[in-house]
Amino acid sequence: MGALSGLRVLDLSRILAGPWASQLLGDLGADVIKIERPGEGGKGGDDTRGWGPPWLADAAGAPTTDAAYFLCTNRNKRSLTVDITQPAGQQIIRELVAQSDVLVENFKVGGLAAYGLDYVSLAKINPRLVYCSITGFGQEGPYAARAGYDFLIQGMGGLMSITGRSEDEEGAGPQKVGVALTDILTGLYATVAIQAALAHRDKTGEGQHIDLALLDVQVACLANQAMNYLVSGHAPKRMGNGHPNIVPYQDFPTADGDMILAVGNDAQFARFCGIAGHADWARDERFATNSGRVRNRTELLPLLRQATVMKTTAEWIGLLENAGVPCGPINDLAGVFDDPQVLYRGLRVDMPHAAGGTAPQVGNPIRLSATPIDYRHAPPVLGQDTEAVMRELGRSNEEIATLKSAGVI
Repeated sequence: MGALSGLRVLDLSRILAGPWASQLLGDLGADVIKIERPGEGGKGGDDTRGWGPPWLADAAGAPTTDAAYFLCTNRNKRSLTVDITQPAGQQIIRELVAQSDVLVENFKVGGLAAYGLDYVSLAKINPRLVYCSITGFGQEGPYAARAGYDFLIQGMGGLMSITGRSEDEEGAGPQKVGVALTDILTGLYATVAIQAALAHRDKTGEGQHIDLALLDVQVACLANQAMNYLVSGHAPKRMGNGHPNIVPYQDFPTADGDMILAVGNDAQFARFCGIAGHADWARDERFATNSGRVRNRTELLPLLRQATVMKTTAEWIGLLENAGVPCGPINDLAGVFDDPQVLYRGLRVDMPHAAGGTAPQVGNPIRLSATPIDYRHAPPVLGQDTEAVMRELGRSNEEIATLKSAGVI
């Protein structure tokens, strides 16, 4: 039994931030019902079902209508197709809310109020409901009505101002992160907030409304860079792969490629210098301490690069790992999933899929000793569980058929 078994979550969200949160809740044992638009031929369901190629293959190797993007964030869920613009569809949601603990949605501010599915309306049905709203800019403020997307927020929230090559390098300019990181971080914050609200409910019996904004999350996750600015008054600039507070802590060329050198303290730097044949660097007052290396990085980095090209990546990693100096290769995704540690930790999971064949998944990184993650359901095909959920609500076969013919489900 999962840590959150016995909880029911209604997932009215789509794309990434909301589904990331609800997938994590599902991995932890919650029963997650994903509410999707009815439709066929790519006209219904979560938008990401159509964000391909690549597409999931069926047992015969033919492409299905579900994109890899959809697969990344929708396992351990049941798919129920409901047209919430119809009164009969709204009634289905209300009946489910009466039996649910959590609702996750990412409609525009006020979008669900038109259907009577906003927090104020649904809390009257179930005062214990934890209702999590995810938007670009929050429920209030001058930008509240705007749509928010990860790329936009990475720019507005400052992340792109500190990501990319430094201004004195060729190709300099703002750069987004290679995945929709703000969406993912928002999903993680949502999961934390939901569990906090559930803990409060356990004490008081009261649910509550959670207001999460992508912009808020992005600003909060600037971490040390935000504090560097707030303390100094100087806005950090792009430094490529360099670190504003630690040197050396970036990529370096080797005889056959590149490696990461992540020196976190002066003792590690001294051991690196010894292996590199330049023990004198660790005694040089310019480089002996991290603060000195940060101040004098323009003198030190060229010296380090001249040294690192003298050995292959594998040679460096072997020598430095034995000496306790943090380092590693720069893997592509093939290298990642072939890495012995990644294989040992089971970070690829293959799950039987309703369309035939298997759906590859990236494993959940949480390791719980008493309530381990349970991979119960592959990401569902559209409407896979509609009839089952409707029967749980007490609908007869005739009622289900009528709702289907009317396009409600």
